[in-house]
Amino acid sequence: MDTKAIEEHIRGILIALGDDPDREGLVDTPKRVAKMYEEVFAGMAYTNHEIGQMFGKVFEDEHSDHQHVVVMKDIDLFSYCEHHMALMYDMKATVAYIPCGKIIGLSKIARICDMVGRRLQLQERIGCDIADIMTEVTGSPDVAVILEGCHSCVSARGIAKTGTKTVTMERRGQFLKDPALQAYLR
Repeated sequence: MDTKAIEEHIRGILIALGDDPDREGLVDTPKRVAKMYEEVFAGMAYTNHEIGQMFGKVFEDEHSDHQHVVVMKDIDLFSYCEHHMALMYDMKATVAYIPCGKIIGLSKIARICDMVGRRLQLQERIGCDIADIMTEVTGSPDVAVILEGCHSCVSARGIAKTGTKTVTMERRGQFLKDPALQAYLR
């Protein structure tokens, strides 16, 4: 990530907005924004496969009989909409899978969600990316990801609907067919 270029562009945006980037409150704003972008867009430096390798520690599951389900709910994450670079906030993810001989550490599921969110994204793609990584890491074709979140491009501009939440679901394998499994996702 080219933080110097980000600083220059943020300075230019401040000027384009009609403000003085040399005034006291804004002098360090370009550096602060560049540092923030380095953090909140860290996931842009990695492919889904690389994220899977980073957080793909799995354990053999000798008791795996395709009869148990792992569901992790209310995983906090955020992202930025690629259309407006606006914050997607108050996001919660539910990630579920049926172990297929391998189980992944729970903290790794949350880390995968976090890193996938740290990109310019669409909420729909976040769910697909998480599901792709979970399938690659666990070897399970039975994966579901539900995301619920607020979008500042809806709440703070345009239509300005502050209470609006968007829910997306990515269901694969048995989560598409089995109503009992779908109940886990509520």
